[in-house]
Amino acid sequence: MRKKIAILGSTGSIGKTLLKVLEKDKKNIKIYFLTANKNYKELIKQAKKFNVKNLIVKDKKSYLFLKKKFQNKNIKIYNNYDCFKKIIKKKLDYVMSSIVGLEGLKPTFEIIRFTKKIAVANKESLICAWNLINKELKKNNTEFIPVDSEHFSISKLLENHKESEIKKIYLTASGGPFLNFKHSQLRKVKPKDAIKHPKWRMGKKISVDSATLMNKILELIEAQKLFNIPMKKLEILIHPESLVHAILELKNGLKKFIYHETSMIIPLANAMFDGNLNIDNYINTNLNKNKKIIENLVFEKVDKKIFPIIKLKNIANKYPSSAIIINASNEILVDHFLRKKIPFLSISKIIMGILRDRNYKKYAIRKPKNIEQINKIDNWARQITINKIK
Repeated sequence: MRKKIAILGSTGSIGKTLLKVLEKDKKNIKIYFLTANKNYKELIKQAKKFNVKNLIVKDKKSYLFLKKKFQNKNIKIYNNYDCFKKIIKKKLDYVMSSIVGLEGLKPTFEIIRFTKKIAVANKESLICAWNLINKELKKNNTEFIPVDSEHFSISKLLENHKESEIKKIYLTASGGPFLNFKHSQLRKVKPKDAIKHPKWRMGKKISVDSATLMNKILELIEAQKLFNIPMKKLEILIHPESLVHAILELKNGLKKFIYHETSMIIPLANAMFDGNLNIDNYINTNLNKNKKIIENLVFEKVDKKIFPIIKLKNIANKYPSSAIIINASNEILVDHFLRKKIPFLSISKIIMGILRDRNYKKYAIRKPKNIEQINKIDNWARQITINKIK
């Protein structure tokens, strides 16, 4: 029987990577719908290749263009996510949620009741609303699959281990493009420098997050929530090779890690096919190219002068909504940096300033009970960030 699949955010880097995986098994899958914000050209290509009959396009101009283009054809175009119940008559087998930013929260939450499994590559939704998402997962008996390389590795490493056995879990960071820079050099870096990741091919926003190390702060919060591990047991290590994505240190003295090449195809394909696949059908591994069993591996402590945002590690989870505020502020600041409105070092400086704002605690101590309450906190953080920039 063909697997019934949908992808939220199919034109982004994760969505496109998943489609590369699915292309190898087209005869056994049926994609019910794909979504995009405004990249309708890529969306059309994907729809034609996989014979997809339902497309969701959030951007109004792009939606109207496609609606007109396909008005006499057998493809339905939607402008919002209220259409899930129209498209999906029986539970899907698998949904990938990879819409960037907090924009992905509502569709991720809404799609849970329509699928047996959901893989989430939207860390912003998870760190801001895991308690709501987790309740919805349990309510609808939907299986959750982490697909970020770090959290996929942690989930595998924790199999057959209790929390009481764990001494530390280390998430690794490549260090991004500025790992060997001096602090003085960071004052002059441009957006084009920040998005040139030395190991991974990613979108602009996450590439900047890698350059600041904010992506690891968000991943620590995510790991704490997903696996219910105390923050004191979670640490970040710099690992320039990007081959080990997490390390489990047990109290009995053993350390375990999973090693794989810098390709999201590996965690995505393993999550999609429950590990029952031959990865050589999808990528040519570096191990085969280099004829090495294992590379030389380097692990280092984080340099606080190069990555001042690491200071957030001990305060990012201090209050129930700290993560919502940090995430919202970061999204605004990264956008301004990419548009050359603020310098690179202002990202960490302004975020730290917001955490000292006299109104910060008033919002941070709130425990949101629904998406609307999350959005209120998120909106305050975005507005205060814009005010700090001016």
